[in-house]
Amino acid sequence: MNDLPIYIFTGFLEAGKTKFIQETLEDERFNDGERTLLLLCEEGEEEYDISKMPSKNVFIRTIEDSEDLTRENFEKLIKETSAERVVVEYNGMWTLQTLFDALPNYCIISQELCFCDGNTILNYNANMRQLVFDKFSTAEMIIFNRLDLNADIMPLHKLVRAVSRRAQIAYEYNNGYVKYDDIEDPLPFDVNADVIVIEDSDYALWFQDMMNDMNKYKGKTLKFKGIVARDGAIPDTTLVVGRHVMTCCADDIQYCGIACDYKAAKTLKTNDWIIVTAKLSIGNHKLYRSKGPYLTALDISVTSKPEDEIATFY
Repeated sequence: MNDLPIYIFTGFLEAGKTKFIQETLEDERFNDGERTLLLLCEEGEEEYDISKMPSKNVFIRTIEDSEDLTRENFEKLIKETSAERVVVEYNGMWTLQTLFDALPNYCIISQELCFCDGNTILNYNANMRQLVFDKFSTAEMIIFNRLDLNADIMPLHKLVRAVSRRAQIAYEYNNGYVKYDDIEDPLPFDVNADVIVIEDSDYALWFQDMMNDMNKYKGKTLKFKGIVARDGAIPDTTLVVGRHVMTCCADDIQYCGIACDYKAAKTLKTNDWIIVTAKLSIGNHKLYRSKGPYLTALDISVTSKPEDEIATFY
């Protein structure tokens, strides 16, 4: 079996996932006869009505416990239903990594949408920030529904952009009108400058934007402050420079660094703070297993650590 498409619909309870999936499977342009495994990972108030679908080749299966969401069980359900594609209604209380780990190698994620009740998502974020971040980080579109026409969408926009600058955002109002987000988010640095200067407070935003759109920075010269990482496996002419970034909460702080070629790299040691001016390239670097961004240093100087050692998006 090759390239089995997977459609993932995430969000918390009563966010409108079931209604959207039902309407999608009622659309003959989407449901034209392919054998579809509809995998439910939670039980909501609404139930699916296959009788309303143009094709009845929809086979509903349920996994109630995250521990049962394994690759073995996933493959078993695919073979059992002879599925030609899979639609997943995912449990908002489970991390997406559980699902990703369970997908067989021949599965291809064709679409991932996240649904949110626009009236409750800010409360979810205040109390379960890590789960909200989990659902927003990989979604290609986030839909806020059940909104009043006079609803303030700016807090919702900022909520998404603090996690992803790539995701599209849609607002669905109570009268059925759908508006797509067109709020511009100018970057706090000039990407067209001869030297793009990244302030300490903007490192997390820059790193996210660079990883989402590497070509924007290809061939550009950057200047920023970072902390060095080196070990015995890194060549004498290479170092890694970056910052510790908190994307959600203290539990998920991670070092976000980038390889940097520098002739005098061996004179630096791990935990040294430096100001680096370097040109960014994209390609196969000796420190990477695949193609990625790397720097060629033009100038490096040792400096003191910043006031806030942990970079954030806020």
